[in-house]
Amino acid sequence: MSCIKEIPTLKGDNYIEWEKKIDMAFILVEVEWVVTTPCPTEPVAPVQETNDVNAAWATRERDFASQRMSYDLEHRKWVTANKKCLAVIKNTIEPAIVGSIPECDTVTEYLERIKSQFTGSSKTYATQLIKQLVTERYSGNGGIREYILRMSHLTSKLKPMDLTLKDEFLIHLVFASLPKEFDTFVVNYNIQPKKWDMERLMAMCVQEEERMKATNGGTINYLKDNKKKNTNANFSSKSKGKGPMLHQPQQNKFTVEKDQCL
Repeated sequence: MSCIKEIPTLKGDNYIEWEKKIDMAFILVEVEWVVTTPCPTEPVAPVQETNDVNAAWATRERDFASQRMSYDLEHRKWVTANKKCLAVIKNTIEPAIVGSIPECDTVTEYLERIKSQFTGSSKTYATQLIKQLVTERYSGNGGIREYILRMSHLTSKLKPMDLTLKDEFLIHLVFASLPKEFDTFVVNYNIQPKKWDMERLMAMCVQEEERMKATNGGTINYLKDNKKKNTNANFSSKSKGKGPMLHQPQQNKFTVEKDQCL
C-alpha cells in the first residue's frame, strides 16, 4: 500500500510522472496484467443435437463444466483487479479532472481517455524539458557529477513521450553547457576519434574538475559573462586624484544595450 501513497495527484502538468507511478504501483501489487488483458469471454453452453449419443453428449457436458469453472475463476479475478485499478486511478486524480473524464468499464479504456485528455499537456511538458536541457549551464554548484546526472535525468523524462535522445547527443549538450575553464578539455575530446559513453563522460569530467581544483589551491571560481558595467566604479577611477568633486544634480540614468533603439 505504500507504493499507492507515493502516487502524486494528477493535476494536469504532471501527467508523465503520474503515469509512471501508476504503472509502478500496478506492478508492485501484481495487477498490471489487467491493463493489457481483455475481460474473459464466457463460454457458450453446448446444445444437444438429436443425433448425439449419450456418451458423446456427456463428454461435451463435462468439457463445458470444466470451461465454465475456469471462466468463473478468471472472470472473478479479472473483475476484482479491474475494480481495484479503477479505484486507485480515480482516487489519485483531482475531483475536477475526474468529473471531466467519461465513465469506462475497463481500466484500459479509462487510461486511454486520460491520456487523450492530457496529450496537449504532455507536449507542453516536453517543450519545457527540451528548453531546460539546451539552456542549462554548469556553475560549479553541487559538483560536475551531480550536474551530469541531473541532465541525464531530464533526458529520461522524454522517453515516455517517444523523444529519446542518444547518449552522444546528451554528451555534446553537457560539453556545450560547461564554463570556459573546460574549453581545453572539450577540444581534446573533439579531436580524438574515440567516443565516450555517459559513465566515461562523468569519470573524465570529475577527474578534470579535480585536476583544476588541485591547480587552483582546492577551489574553482567559474567565471561568468557579465555584460553589465559598473559605471560608478568607472567614474570614481577617472576622478581619482582630481580633488574634491562638485555636487552634480542627479539625472535619470539608463543603459543602452548594443543594437537597441531609443
